[in-house]
Amino acid sequence: MRVSMFVLSIALAGFVSVASAQAPAQRIRGDVVALDGTMLQVKSRTGETLSIKLADNYAVSAVAKRDLSAVVVGAFIGTATLTRADGTLQALEVLVFPEAARGSGEGHYPWDLQPGSMMTNATVAEVVAVDGARKITLKYKDGEKVVVVPPDVPIVTFEPGERAMLVPGAHVMFGATRQPDGTLTAARVNVGKDGLVPPM
Repeated sequence: MRVSMFVLSIALAGFVSVASAQAPAQRIRGDVVALDGTMLQVKSRTGETLSIKLADNYAVSAVAKRDLSAVVVGAFIGTATLTRADGTLQALEVLVFPEAARGSGEGHYPWDLQPGSMMTNATVAEVVAVDGARKITLKYKDGEKVVVVPPDVPIVTFEPGERAMLVPGAHVMFGATRQPDGTLTAARVNVGKDGLVPPM
């Protein structure tokens, strides 16, 4: 039951909140400074310290390392990319979604990992080895993209996490909603497993 509830919550309120083009969320990347009850302090990658009010029933997802063998035909993935000089897309990271989260944030749209980066959430239709890298064809409801995945690109997935993982120095990435009074709130935190920095 725990695992099924976990994957269901991802599909409904997890990565959708940080990967959907329509979600009214602010993406937060950084390191935990402190957790006091449900008040989480995070030092963002830009150097500011943010305070986020977590829901009373907030959940934690672990971001765990995988390798290129997890990127197979039929998998539903999310990949942040940059456009190379020749017009092709090159992956900056790859997230392999749990099966129950298939369809989360599907499409191709701007992303804020780096200036000019895009996000493609889609189903892998083809994988071809090219000069040590992989060229993958991704199909989504409105079209398809071809992405080159270099061998050193981080590949991750989601696993069940624990609140105990939110210790000072833990690396996190999650979506937070800014309320009318300016405060930030969140219902889920994605934290890197075993010191991993979430690459999304």
